Amino acid sequence: MREYLLVFVVAAAVTYATTPLIRRLAIRIGAITPVRDRDVHDTPIPRLGGLAMLIGFLAAVAIAAQLPKLHCIVGSGAEDLGDVTGIGACGGPGGGVEIRGIVLGAIIVALVGAIDDVRELDWLTKLSGQILAAGAMAYSGVQLLSLPILGVTVLPAPLLMALTVGIVLVTTNAVNFIDGLDGLAAGIIGIAALAFFIYVYGLSRSYNPPNVFSTATFVTAATLGCCLGFLPHNFHPARLFMGDAGALLLGLLMSSATITFIGNVDPSGTVDATGGQIAGNQQLAMYLPIALPLAVMIIPLLDMTLAVIRRTRRGVSPWSPDAQHLQHQMLRIGHTHAGAVLVLYAWAGVIAFGAVFLAYHDDPLIPVLSIAIGVLATWWLTRRLPGWLDRRTL
Repeated sequence: MREYLLVFVVAAAVTYATTPLIRRLAIRIGAITPVRDRDVHDTPIPRLGGLAMLIGFLAAVAIAAQLPKLHCIVGSGAEDLGDVTGIGACGGPGGGVEIRGIVLGAIIVALVGAIDDVRELDWLTKLSGQILAAGAMAYSGVQLLSLPILGVTVLPAPLLMALTVGIVLVTTNAVNFIDGLDGLAAGIIGIAALAFFIYVYGLSRSYNPPNVFSTATFVTAATLGCCLGFLPHNFHPARLFMGDAGALLLGLLMSSATITFIGNVDPSGTVDATGGQIAGNQQLAMYLPIALPLAVMIIPLLDMTLAVIRRTRRGVSPWSPDAQHLQHQMLRIGHTHAGAVLVLYAWAGVIAFGAVFLAYHDDPLIPVLSIAIGVLATWWLTRRLPGWLDRRTL
């Protein structure tokens, strides 16, 4: 755990320290978000904050390469290249080959997003950049090898490659869609990364022998650090937006954690040949490898799905911007800017941590009751909090 704590601290500290520098750069080169009809801010705000998070992530990779227990994950990976089993010299899947692919994909997608932050690319060019980043990551080794459905299902390689790219595209665009209020995307992805980290780390401790060092665990720890390092500059009132550079980067990092996790899970209760137990409830274990990544990302995925349905029904492109996202609905209910963000944090936390809580209990009754109470409380906050606060101020 100390190694991951250091990774988290380095990612957070470097992101926090470099964000003011990136803000000055954004102002100098004209990467400014103007005031538009669909926006909720009333003054132009510089964007490009994703570059600070990219620097923070690269710093986390660099420091991890110097740590003996993480070197095999983020190092050269040369010791694992001839290992067709996927179990690296450290006992974990992937080795440095996966991290090299993630770093390459992260740089590509962040640069595509940064160019869009400066020059406003059309949707097809942005989508092409995302496909390029996903393809580069998959070509470098970050791709599904199987699906944990009905045991372990191995599909044709082209189909698995397409699914890999599809996961990246869905996740990156989901994060981009939810990035509409100060601190919203960074906070929700931070919550998702923390929940995912807790689950994968706890799962890894049950290996035989225990081995908590994996690509998914490292990526989620570093992503959490990047989000928390950026939030002080981005929470309302924001001094800098993450822009497409940040939204696409966070989406790619979360998708890479999902891919490296799903691709190495045996839902019968083991991971690879190590014997890691997924859940006490074996029926639940059959669905967790797919359900958990969906649960921790439920808010951005739900918002994206609703946006695509809404825009398709209107006969416009799914990428056409509008002011009907979840965050806009929260403001219409009467929430303040910061209040809407905090309530959406609560929704993300209840679902993400509820799923993790459910994963580690033989009897699902207590987790299900806890989730139900959390959902009811958050629903009350969503619908009633603005009116309750108004009455308190009278």
